[in-house]
Parts: sequence; C-alpha cells; structure tokens
Amino acid sequence: MDEPVEGHPLDPELLTDVTTPFGMLSATSRLQVVWLLAAGPSDVGTLAGTLGQPVAAAGQHLAELKPAGPVRSRREGRHQIYAIADPRAVELVQAVVGAEADRRRAGRSGRAQGIA
Repeated sequence: MDEPVEGHPLDPELLTDVTTPFGMLSATSRLQVVWLLAAGPSDVGTLAGTLGQPVAAAGQHLAELKPAGPVRSRREGRHQIYAIADPRAVELVQAVVGAEADRRRAGRSGRAQGIA
C-alpha cells in the first residue's frame, strides 16, 4: 500500500480501517474516556467515578477502545491501568473539541452582538 498523499483519494482498504477508530470515538462516553486519559493513565474504577458511570460500563468502553487503537493497558498488581496508546489520537480529539469550543464561543459572542 502506498503512503497517503493529500489531494489524492485514499486507498479503500486504508479508508475502511480508519473508520474503526472514528466509530469508537463517535460515542460520547468513549470520547470522554480518551479525553480523560489524555491527562494521564488511570484505572477503571477512577475513570468510572469521574464519568459517573458504573465500573462495568466504563470497563466496556475501555474494552471497545483497546482493539480500535487509542487505548492500551498494563497490569499493576491487582489493577489494570489504562493509558493513551497513540498521542495522535489525543491530538485529534483535542483539535476537534477545541474547534467546536471556538465555534461555540464565536456563536455566543456573535449572538450577544446581534450577529446571526
């Protein structure tokens, strides 16, 4: 497979493979998990508490994220510690979240000034 080149169509197989991580990040809870893990590794219980979800639900999100690529785990004693596997996943999430936050701020300031 050739390297992707901007302005040229992506290889169909690559394009199909790329949809998996995007699909995983399309669920708000999984996106939130990646966002939280960007701050540093965590165990499932801590993540569950921060998310306000049962441990089983947080564990399911982590189990779905691991094979998709953004999250990895390691064992520390009796605990499984989760972390970001590829910092580019965090960069993507931060870029999209930042762009949406900027868009919302611009919309609010525009509305406040009577601009539609």
